Amino acid sequence: MRRLLDLGAVEAVLLDMDGTLVDSDASVERAWRTWAEEYGVDEAAVLAVAHGSPAARTVRRLLPELDERGVAEAARRQHALQYDDLADVAAAAGAHDLLAELDRLGLPWAVVTSADGRLAKARLDAAAIDPPLLLSIDDVRAGKPDPEGYLLAAARLRVDPARCLAVEDSEPGLAAGRAAGMPTAALRGLDGDLCLLDLGQLAHLLHRAQVRP
Repeated sequence: MRRLLDLGAVEAVLLDMDGTLVDSDASVERAWRTWAEEYGVDEAAVLAVAHGSPAARTVRRLLPELDERGVAEAARRQHALQYDDLADVAAAAGAHDLLAELDRLGLPWAVVTSADGRLAKARLDAAAIDPPLLLSIDDVRAGKPDPEGYLLAAARLRVDPARCLAVEDSEPGLAAGRAAGMPTAALRGLDGDLCLLDLGQLAHLLHRAQVRP
């Protein structure tokens, strides 16, 4: 259920990476298409569930017959296909405007991603983004839609989860933010407490809400 959102009460902004802070859709989908061919899985079925979830969780959904070792190997292969595919990875629309506004407002922020640490750092470097706090799938026991990553980010920033804004572009990510007790901002036409066209819009709304006349 959508809650009434007061951006003036936000004390930290927690951002997903792929599809939210970084435009990496083409790279993600190229890797999953190759992986699908290698593992004999229908490409459309793969792309329907691949965005927003950790690779291992997606593998389990697609290949339920695999044991844990098989899942881990398949997830490692999927990551390997993405590590060096950075040619068209860039900051998402409005990303640098938003990060500059957060700095002006003195609002702490973090990246909470389902990617592993190596991939997250590679993509953020490609997008010229250096987060003060980065939490990847390597830092948690359970990935999105589990709220662990968001709760850990709030704890590290020493901000009440209810005063953190989770910014996402996928249903698993939005579910994780909600489960952490955070208001959510949604991209790509998804339903959050705040629905955004891009991150530049969020920068404008935060400025208007937090800068008192």
